[in-house]
Amino acid sequence: MENQFGDKETRIQHAVDLFMSGYNCSQSVVAAFADMYGFTREQALKMSAAFGGGIGRMRQTCGAACGMFMLAGLEKGAVEGTDREGKKATYELVQELAARYKEQAGSTICAEILKLRKDAPVVATPEARTPEYYAKRPCAKMVEMAARIWAEYYENMKK
Repeated sequence: MENQFGDKETRIQHAVDLFMSGYNCSQSVVAAFADMYGFTREQALKMSAAFGGGIGRMRQTCGAACGMFMLAGLEKGAVEGTDREGKKATYELVQELAARYKEQAGSTICAEILKLRKDAPVVATPEARTPEYYAKRPCAKMVEMAARIWAEYYENMKK
């Protein structure tokens, strides 16, 4: 997995660094690997921008997991609408990755990972990225986990 970001661990750290510099969880995972699929950093950031905060900050599927799933689509995604086997292969991979993620994180749902109340309001405005924000959120760990799961999958796939 050598590339402009170095080895697997360097790439995983790059994902965390992206998050710590203000990018959302999904952007951080996708941008750390996008060059492997011919995407520029800007393209990766744009295509994954809506998936942060549990998809549009609605606290649904974790953005880091969504980023990993986007990478699965880039790796295995069917490009023909009638390609049922290609769709199946993609869905199997997503389900495998989701199971690994859930095993480690306890959930793939953003609100559950963040331990938010069921009646917590859904707002579009992201919180300011302060030291307190990073201290109270497990998101950097989720980004690292998703990047690691993807890097390990990719490494094993290429063997």
